[in-house]
Amino acid sequence: MLNIRRILVPVASPDAFTANSRQIAQQAAWLARRFQAEIVLLHVLTPFSYPAGLLEGGHEITARDLHAHIVQRAQLELDQALLPEFDGIAVTRLLLRGEPGRQIVETASLRNVDLIVMSTHDIGAFYFFMPGSVAARVLRESQCPVWTGAHLREASAGEFSIRRVLCSVEANPHSRHTVARAAEMATAVGATLTLVHITSSVEFWGPGGSHVDPVWREKIVGFATEEMARIQSEVGTNADVIIDSGNVAELLNRAAEQTKADVLVVGRIPGRSHLGDNGEGYGIVRQSQIPVLSL
Repeated sequence: MLNIRRILVPVASPDAFTANSRQIAQQAAWLARRFQAEIVLLHVLTPFSYPAGLLEGGHEITARDLHAHIVQRAQLELDQALLPEFDGIAVTRLLLRGEPGRQIVETASLRNVDLIVMSTHDIGAFYFFMPGSVAARVLRESQCPVWTGAHLREASAGEFSIRRVLCSVEANPHSRHTVARAAEMATAVGATLTLVHITSSVEFWGPGGSHVDPVWREKIVGFATEEMARIQSEVGTNADVIIDSGNVAELLNRAAEQTKADVLVVGRIPGRSHLGDNGEGYGIVRQSQIPVLSL
């Protein structure tokens, strides 16, 4: 069952929030209010938190003084962070030291967090996304669902809400779980649900350009249609279905635009899914034009 009671929101520099950062905060706040959840605001101090060159010759400040100053300043910034966005929500603020990815994953486990909400690329306030970066490690190692914001240069205008949920379905044993959780979220927030399955491309290249074998296409689409019907029967859903073939990330964005989806739900099985080591890498999350909930 979908049960969101505690949401972890990692922040890297509470005094440097950008428009995208605040959009992530608004999404976390919306979810917290909808599910009556607590927010855990986490800032991790790293060696990069220390000003470069400050301890070089000629400065009287000691390493201990500098550390105490940085911790005190970080705690003050964290205490004051995102007060308008989280107004009326129970917020716990944590200041830790270490490697951010590890601390986020461990905090989520120790605090029994139900959902991690973080950005994919902001260099400002929220930990940014790159292969091997903080967000990549969290997606790879977290035992709880991870919500990542839309990978956009500029935040979209308007108040956030979930009215339409798009769920990417693969032909693997994890798909039933993904669809079930997506359906639970849609029901919990009063949203519609659409399922989308992207098959491998049915085009092949030959003399004169690309071609489509109609028999092959019919078999692939037919199999996908049967799989989607079977999963829906097992889960007890009756959602609209989109079946397409080609580049997964691009076609999911097209499906999101077509359905005007507010969030994309994907399964997360490292090494065996769209988010695993299958050539797509983290392409879906990094290229998504809407928030992604990775289960």
